[in-house]
Amino acid sequence: MASLVRLQNEIERIKEEYFTRNRIAEENRQRENEAAILIQSWFRGCQVRAYLSHLHRKATIIQKIWRGFTARAHFRQMVKAAYFIMKMNFYHEMSVRIQQRWRGYCVRKYSHNYYARKRYMEGLARKNKQIRRDLEEFSEFQRRERESMAMEREEQEKNVQAQRMHFLLSTKQCPGVFNSPFRPGPDEMELRLRRTKPLPPRNIPRDRASLLGNTSPSSPSFLGVPRAFGAKPLPPIPSKKPQGPFRGPAEVWAQRQRGLEPSLRVQTSISDLEQAQDQLRSGEWRNHTMETM
Repeated sequence: MASLVRLQNEIERIKEEYFTRNRIAEENRQRENEAAILIQSWFRGCQVRAYLSHLHRKATIIQKIWRGFTARAHFRQMVKAAYFIMKMNFYHEMSVRIQQRWRGYCVRKYSHNYYARKRYMEGLARKNKQIRRDLEEFSEFQRRERESMAMEREEQEKNVQAQRMHFLLSTKQCPGVFNSPFRPGPDEMELRLRRTKPLPPRNIPRDRASLLGNTSPSSPSFLGVPRAFGAKPLPPIPSKKPQGPFRGPAEVWAQRQRGLEPSLRVQTSISDLEQAQDQLRSGEWRNHTMETM
C-alpha cells in the first residue's frame, strides 16, 4: 500500500517529466534524424565500397583464370602447329633423301656410265692441256715477235741516228768523237758509223747542177729518147721521210713477205668438241658391243 500511495503521489511529476522528455525529443528529432541518415549513408557507402572491392577482386581472379585458360588453349594450338610443321619438314627431308638415293641408283643403273664419263673427262683434260700448251706457245711467239720488232725498231733508230751523225766518223788524220785514243777500242757507235752510209743530200746546189749540165726533157740529150704520146713526166722521188705514223719500207716489205701464221682459233675447228664427243660415244658403243658379244 505504501508503494501504491507513493506512485500516486509521483504521477504529476511523471507526467511533467514525460512532457518534458517529449518536448526535448521533438526538438532534437530533426537533428538526430539527419545524424542517423548521415551514419546510415556512411555505413552503406562502406558496405558498397567493400562489396565493390570484393567484386573487383573476384572479377580479377575470374579474368586471370579465363585468360590463363585461353592462353593455354592458344599455346596448345601453337604447339600442335609447330609440331605438325616439324613433322612435315622431317618427312620432306626424308622423302628428299629417299628420292636422292633412288634417283642415284636409277641413273647409275640405267643412264650413267662411269667409265665413259671418265674417258670423256680424260679426253677433255687432254684437250684443255693441248689448248693451254698452244696458247702458251702462241703467247711466247707473240712475245718473241714483239721483242724482235722492238729490237728491229731500235736497230733502225740507231741506223738513222748513225746516218744523221755520219759526219762524226773518224778519218785517217783525225779520230772522231766516238773513237777516243784513250780507249782500247772504238765505240759501238763508231763501228755503226763505219757500216752505214750518210744521208743523201736533200737539194743539189746550183753550182753542182751547172756542172751536171742541162738535164731537162727539152735538152738535146733527151731528143733521141722515145716518149709516149701525152705522157707526163714523173715527179721526183722524195728522199725525205713522210710526216706521220708511217712505218719504214723495209718493215712493210718484211711484213708482206712473211708467211701465213693462223691463230689458234683459226686452226681449231668450230665443231671440234662435238667431234670429240662423237668419237667417245662411238668408242663406248664399240666397247659395249664387244662386251655383249
